Amino acid sequence: MTGRRSLLAIVLVVPLILAATAAPAQDAVNDTFKVAVGQLGLWAVEGPRLGQRAGIFKKHGLALDIFGTAGGGETLQAVISGSADLTVGIGTAAVLRAYSKGAPIRVIGANFTGAGDLYWYVRADSPIARLEDATDKTTMAYSASGSSSHNVVLAFMRELALKALPTATGTQPATLTQVMSGQIDIGWGAPPFGLKELADGKIRIIANGNDVPSLRTQTVRVDMVNANTLRDRKDAVFRFVRAYRETLDWMFSSADAVKLYAEEVRVPVELAAMTRDKFQTRDAMRNDRISDIDAVMADAVRLKFLDRPLSAEQLAELMQIPPR
Repeated sequence: MTGRRSLLAIVLVVPLILAATAAPAQDAVNDTFKVAVGQLGLWAVEGPRLGQRAGIFKKHGLALDIFGTAGGGETLQAVISGSADLTVGIGTAAVLRAYSKGAPIRVIGANFTGAGDLYWYVRADSPIARLEDATDKTTMAYSASGSSSHNVVLAFMRELALKALPTATGTQPATLTQVMSGQIDIGWGAPPFGLKELADGKIRIIANGNDVPSLRTQTVRVDMVNANTLRDRKDAVFRFVRAYRETLDWMFSSADAVKLYAEEVRVPVELAAMTRDKFQTRDAMRNDRISDIDAVMADAVRLKFLDRPLSAEQLAELMQIPPR
């Protein structure tokens, strides 16, 4: 009888011991990733910062070393070179081009579908009231070659017969400075940046990316990892994807997420909420599905980002998106 009682005690106590030791391990940081992000401050790329502040990545055993870049080209080079492990929110066309040239990169998620989060604006006193008023001498901004803003500007010219002089202007603050000083006629931006200037009557929005019909269904930005990082640390990368998706669910369901975002970008909570609800929506930020990739490739070929569409075999190697 004594033996049976001792055995029963062991059976009951061991699970408690295991549970007690497993609980801290769940919050232990086992892996660190360097995350390069172009245009930090966009709701659509704030998942890593917000999720880290909320403790979501730590729950998955991850710590993120996040740093900003000046745009798509700089971000791409950071991941290719290995100075960053991965990125979120980089232009799909630029990724396709780099991969076709042999860059060691893989896509691990969609970041944004459609182009309704990007807008183009002029100074309040500009004679330009709409895109059709632009001429071949009108300077029109985009961030960097191969970026989603560049893709939209080129699509404006192709599909809407826009006459303008596309000009790389870098970050949103740098672009606004150039517009307000008269160096650039039409600037580019993405909320919440510029919403205060819009409310104050300093600028006028004259177009957004979804004015281009073909872009409304295309995944224009993706999340990307260095191929060697994926090969050597696959479990950790997939944990990053799971944590990132959990963060997205939280971002679109929690008032706390909007408050944290407002703190990060230093805007009123109302403007932060407007950014989430009207410009960078949950449906547009669905992470597990690349949409209309054939159209993305066709546009990339037309715009000479690609020599030819990727083959089915190439796409299968490039697209390493974990299922939900």
